[in-house]
Amino acid sequence: MDSDTAMDGSTSDSGTSGTRGLGPVVVGTDGSDHATKALLWAADEAASRSRSLTVVHAIGVEQARHLAFDDAQTVLREARKTLDEAAERVAREHADVPVSTVLSREEAAESLMEAAGEDGTVVVGSRGMGGFTALLVGSVGLRTAARAKGPVVVVHRVEEGAGGGVAVAVRDDGDRDALMYAARTARLRDVPLRVVSVWLFLQNMGSMATMVDDLSGLAESQREATSHMVEPVRKEFPDLTVSVESVRATSVAGALVEASADVGLLVMGARRPAHRIGSPLGRVTHAVLHHAPCPVAVIPRG
Repeated sequence: MDSDTAMDGSTSDSGTSGTRGLGPVVVGTDGSDHATKALLWAADEAASRSRSLTVVHAIGVEQARHLAFDDAQTVLREARKTLDEAAERVAREHADVPVSTVLSREEAAESLMEAAGEDGTVVVGSRGMGGFTALLVGSVGLRTAARAKGPVVVVHRVEEGAGGGVAVAVRDDGDRDALMYAARTARLRDVPLRVVSVWLFLQNMGSMATMVDDLSGLAESQREATSHMVEPVRKEFPDLTVSVESVRATSVAGALVEASADVGLLVMGARRPAHRIGSPLGRVTHAVLHHAPCPVAVIPRG
């Protein structure tokens, strides 16, 4: 990474574990209000997990390349000021969290992923300016969530008095990493874990409806499969309150957005289509990132 490090702290405490999300916490900032919310959320996350925090500001090669020398120096000064102010804000909130800053000349998504490495957690705001413009409108947030090797958390807003629980969406064994990440997070926060499985039933099936003999049987089968997935979590975290919900819906994304309304974090595995025309993420993940009212953690599936 072509970058300037503004502090002496190392960003690489991630070598101690190959488990996703157990490395450093990395957050992008540009000084905007949305980025500040992400910064504070990331600082809380680093403190709760006893991890270091790396604050990244990306200028972008294309933007820097076309600036006159004096303008480029002004951009660099403002960028360093933004990073210094972010580090000072974290120090006031969490004096025990090691903070380092990175001023990168690469693009934002690449800068964040490189700082996070194999097992770090990337945190981004839902909107931004400069190198982090329109994070959820086909830009940095979506690209990072689609390509990062570890968790990516998109922070829309953090409402005062919002539910403190953690919800996780599960479908099959490919979501085990998301389930374990959610369980670790819930245990660290000392909050309950909701495991949500959504099964689709098309209400407008016409004559095909007669082919479905036992909806209650389908629901029970779904609950049993989900409960089987949750058994290792109950064994590893015996003190964690875990509930399992099997939700019948006509829209998976709609059901997950509804489930996210009263929790502090929604965790979901990222489906990454083989043919990435349009959104680099699956339709459900894309829709939930846009509409969920709470922070959303996207975990690579499998």
